[in-house]
Amino acid sequence: MADGNITKDVMYEAVAPDDFVSMLDLDRYGNRCTAFDKIISATHDHFWDPLDRKYIDFDEPFDLENVAMVPDRHVMALRVPYVSDFFSDPKARIAFINHMQLWGFSSILHGEQGALNLSASLCHVLYDQGAQEYAANQTREEARHVTAFARYIKSRWGRPTPCGAALQALLIEIIEAPEVYKKIVGMQMLVEGLAMGAFANGYRYNNDPVAKKLFQLVMTDEAFHHKFGKIWADRTVPMMSQAERNIVEDWSAHCFQSLMFNQAGPTQQAAIYERFSLDPQRVLDGMIEMRANRDPSRRMKGETNAFRVLIKTLLAGHIITGRTRGFYAAYVDMDELAAEGAVMPGEAIAQEGIAYLQAINFKERAERGAAGLMAAE
Repeated sequence: MADGNITKDVMYEAVAPDDFVSMLDLDRYGNRCTAFDKIISATHDHFWDPLDRKYIDFDEPFDLENVAMVPDRHVMALRVPYVSDFFSDPKARIAFINHMQLWGFSSILHGEQGALNLSASLCHVLYDQGAQEYAANQTREEARHVTAFARYIKSRWGRPTPCGAALQALLIEIIEAPEVYKKIVGMQMLVEGLAMGAFANGYRYNNDPVAKKLFQLVMTDEAFHHKFGKIWADRTVPMMSQAERNIVEDWSAHCFQSLMFNQAGPTQQAAIYERFSLDPQRVLDGMIEMRANRDPSRRMKGETNAFRVLIKTLLAGHIITGRTRGFYAAYVDMDELAAEGAVMPGEAIAQEGIAYLQAINFKERAERGAAGLMAAE
């Protein structure tokens, strides 16, 4: 089996990516874990097709010129006086807000492409048939997310923005990592955890009805992807040695910092500032000053704050201990987070979405069945 995976449960055993011979082992075909069966079979309950208008219609219009997609407070740069004063004209302000949304949706698109490639890479290395089938199932679902976000961006802006340097570096690092634990923690827990928070936030505050529907549909899939990482954590983390736990905790903190910098690092959006004739250095200086003057006791609030959800994901997965608690406590109230329990923000939104999909899919199956009976007659 491949080295460095920190495997504590047989269903997460893996081989090297180029070791196809091991997949032909006769004893392997007689063994299959059942831990992922419910997740796999549930895919029928949340099937949707981004190319079928009965699920979502990307041709529905939205007035990008006159309507801001999100409130001002959701654009961090507008908290800087230099930027806020610069956009005194309402239409210019709306244009800036909506272009920042393009950058955000493009980051999601690139993240979904990373999830697609990572899921496919797991198909090559996971030894257990059940785990491999789950990875294949997720690959299919991530592929429709790429299609959906690509079509949404095309319908609203025509073309996405390039992947931010920090996000691109992290995605490459996760996908190319030979260690399976890095793939699972990095993508299935952190990136998926961040996505659940971001999508729940978008569903709640985005003014575009198509965006709201897209977020909800994707969440019906992501909620299950998130569970895959939680199962890994429940079966793996308690069995780790202290040295192994330290490795996983440090990797998690590294991924968290990379994702935080991609989202909140002003240098990542320098091209956008230049596009709107803003001085990127003045924006950067303003953000540094804003953070320096911020109340040190201030913490991330709101159940759908994406990075708060990400930290909650790690806490629920037992990956935050006394050793790293202080690092995350700089961002959230850890006691408050622990008291909230294991229910993840966005799960209720996802369940409503699944009910919506079940109604559509049940009706379609019933019509197909009736058509089949008529043809038989």
